[in-house]
Amino acid sequence: MKGNEAIAHAAIRYGCDGYFGYPITPQSEVLETLEALMPWETTGMTVLQAESEVAAINMVYGGAASGKAVMTSSSSPGISLKQEGISYMAGAELPALILNVMRGGPGLGTIQPSQADYFQATKGGGHGDYHLIVLAPSSVQEMVDFVALGFDLSFKYRTPAMILADGIVGQMMEKVVLPGQRPRRTEEQVREQCPWTANGRKGMRRRNVITSLELESSRMEEINNRLQARYAEICANEPRWEELGVEDADYLIVAFGSVARICAKAAQLSRDKGVKVGILRPITLWPFPEEAVRKAAQGKKGILCVELNAGQMIEDVRLAVHDALPVKHYGRLGGIIPSPQEVADVLEREFVK
Repeated sequence: MKGNEAIAHAAIRYGCDGYFGYPITPQSEVLETLEALMPWETTGMTVLQAESEVAAINMVYGGAASGKAVMTSSSSPGISLKQEGISYMAGAELPALILNVMRGGPGLGTIQPSQADYFQATKGGGHGDYHLIVLAPSSVQEMVDFVALGFDLSFKYRTPAMILADGIVGQMMEKVVLPGQRPRRTEEQVREQCPWTANGRKGMRRRNVITSLELESSRMEEINNRLQARYAEICANEPRWEELGVEDADYLIVAFGSVARICAKAAQLSRDKGVKVGILRPITLWPFPEEAVRKAAQGKKGILCVELNAGQMIEDVRLAVHDALPVKHYGRLGGIIPSPQEVADVLEREFVK
């Protein structure tokens, strides 16, 4: 099935309580699949097409404030519209899952694939000092697997999580293994597991107030310091990555999402010519696997960052290696996807004189 369709199936099987979204290419199949499957008749999951992206993210805010496992999905311009609500949710310390199937920009741009939302996702696209947990799938199977992982991490740390997919992964079709059906949590289980919610624990004298507003400066600093401590904990415990042929490599390619698959073939083509190339694929874009990149770079002659953008992840790679070796970028824009041979040629041109 398509990556977008797989997300819908995985959400139902996770026991998701609610999906609130709005159609936009190239992720519209998420909402369409949920509407076709009608989970409200089987699991009780709410599925609602909101009147706008802004409405959708605020419905997610409300569901999350009640301790529900809720999610939304969109594509790049739609995610831009959701940024205020995402920032509010981060400030209110609410868990939720957000899917962004990236398309080219800026502006309305193109409906073709892109990876140009890296900054928006990893640096906090809304206002304030906050982070999202950002997972970057490179296969349809990972689109499935990251639904449960994203929800679980989001609830563990009480912060929104984002699956940052590109249009290739959202639209391509692959075989997948779907998980078994999890039962949705009862109201009693929600209250027990999430005592911070607006519903609160049963028997509480007053309800919790869910808000990101704090007018007292010292109190606002305390909240920010608490968030920063939580982000430090996430950075210490949750970086994820994948390596391919790194140990004996002379050169390293760093790429995420579908582009990492293209680069794996490019590395094979280079190795066939005697040029030893390894691949490091960040799976969590935030927290970025900085230490893994640093270790993988040791003894290498150069790093090539390949992205469907003008150069965004390369900044984190350069911070990780601290100018210890040359780091070059290769990107295609406007929805053009590089071939493996193209990437291999660029790497050899840049580093193999």
